Amino acid sequence: MPTSLAGVLVIEPKVFADPRGYFMETHHLERYRSAGIDADFVQDNLSFSVRNTLRGLHYQSPHSQAKLVQAICGEIYDVAVDIRRGSPTFGKWVGVHLSDQNHRQIFVPAGFAHGFCVLSETAHVLYKCTDFYAPPDEKGVLWSDPDIGIRWPVKDPVLSEKDGRYPRLSDIAPGDLFLLGVRP
Repeated sequence: MPTSLAGVLVIEPKVFADPRGYFMETHHLERYRSAGIDADFVQDNLSFSVRNTLRGLHYQSPHSQAKLVQAICGEIYDVAVDIRRGSPTFGKWVGVHLSDQNHRQIFVPAGFAHGFCVLSETAHVLYKCTDFYAPPDEKGVLWSDPDIGIRWPVKDPVLSEKDGRYPRLSDIAPGDLFLLGVRP
């Protein structure tokens, strides 16, 4: 299902439940392509975090990554921010609750910063990426940038030192952002 940011999609996989539990496909190339996700995933990541942890807002440049994100245990509030210069939604954000109960996923295209905060006691977050992690290309936007105005549902989040030091979007050099219409 589309969101207010072009390219950012919320996916509600089919869940087949019975008295034993449930089964679901977390990715199916043809079905996801028909839904608008034309991505070749090359790396899966698993993150474990405790309540009130906030991770983000992260992106890589120039080795950009699209991500397919889901909470496989617990609940998170997941956020995508458009950081494509020239985009009519530059600096805008969208947030969605992902949990092991609603089974939702969010697709965050390349050209967006991504982050999440943990609402449950703990959370396991699994995400597929379209490019490999490249430490020299790791960048970020300050999670609390007032110009973006994300309404995070946590007070006093637990942050890494790095996430607390990222610059505001307006302070990032244009060459460290993406350009609308140019494939990141």
